[in-house]
Amino acid sequence: MSKWFRMIPAWGRWLLAALSGLLVFGMLAMVFNFDAADDRRTEKVGFILLGGIDEPGWNESHYEGIKSACEAFGVTLLVRDHVPEGTGACADAIRSLADEGVGMIFLCSYGYPAETRAMVEAYPGIAFATHAPSPAVPNMTSCFARMHQGRYLAGALAGLRTKTGVIGYVAAMPNTQVNRNLNAFALGARRTNPNARIVVAWTGAWEDAEKETENVWQLVYRAGADIIAYQQDDQSIPDTCEALGVEFISSETRLTNYPHHLASIACRWDIYYRHILQRYLKGELNAIRNRWIGIDEGAVHLADVSARIGLDAGYAVANLRRDLTGFHAIFRGPIRDMRGGLRVNAGEVLHDDALIHRMDWYVEGVEFLDR
Repeated sequence: MSKWFRMIPAWGRWLLAALSGLLVFGMLAMVFNFDAADDRRTEKVGFILLGGIDEPGWNESHYEGIKSACEAFGVTLLVRDHVPEGTGACADAIRSLADEGVGMIFLCSYGYPAETRAMVEAYPGIAFATHAPSPAVPNMTSCFARMHQGRYLAGALAGLRTKTGVIGYVAAMPNTQVNRNLNAFALGARRTNPNARIVVAWTGAWEDAEKETENVWQLVYRAGADIIAYQQDDQSIPDTCEALGVEFISSETRLTNYPHHLASIACRWDIYYRHILQRYLKGELNAIRNRWIGIDEGAVHLADVSARIGLDAGYAVANLRRDLTGFHAIFRGPIRDMRGGLRVNAGEVLHDDALIHRMDWYVEGVEFLDR
């Protein structure tokens, strides 16, 4: 034993021995690949959904997206579907998922975050995410897809395609998310057809087949719309449009054998959820309050574009899509509202905070169907 080691007090020798042990363990861990990232295989992620996972449209597309992302990262997905808003069912779903040991929960309906704030706060160890505006809770983050980019392109296509100059739009309810998408659609339509009118019929619910069907009839036969777009969760509108022989642009669904289908406003939800899971697994999910993903990441696009739109319209929409890369602002002034008031000055851009929280108005060209 060397002279310097004998001069070290007993407690110092114990400390050196402990440090040596830790060093040896660390080297063994490297040799045998004992990496903390391997724990990902045991992670559990919860997913709460308004409709059923097999319902075409919003519900199925989100489920398939998060399922693909979880498989890519080797984490377990636990689902609670058919969870209605405003009934307390979402809080019950959170509680049951927490009991099963999930580390993260995604709230996949617009009304969930506000109604479950107390429940989210009760589980500070769980990371929550949502696609809707969320209350100021440390363990919840809003992750927005820039679906308004896809709506803008769809509006441009509708503006080029309409012969009557009237485009019908069936929408669930006037919240900031729906308004943002509707306004982007109208701006796109009037970009290619400055005199286009976008006539909106509300249903008051994300899914209401009877009202959706009635609204399509009203828009076609009363308002004179020859193209229909919508923001609803189900497929009632495509079915009604096909029955009437009216062209339409779908939302969040892949359609076959629909001759009047022009295109689908779509999101690669697998890309979206991979971004979220990656942040979660790194422990970074709730570090930023609002996250966005869109065309620049390859997530938002028009899918299943029909050949019937023609080459000229196809090239025009493709050029607009290129304009949107690099975060080209859709909401750039001057923009007037439906009453003629100047809402966005020339050269001014509405930034994300305004798009999330203050989109309570409608752009020029939007009208409401008088029922």
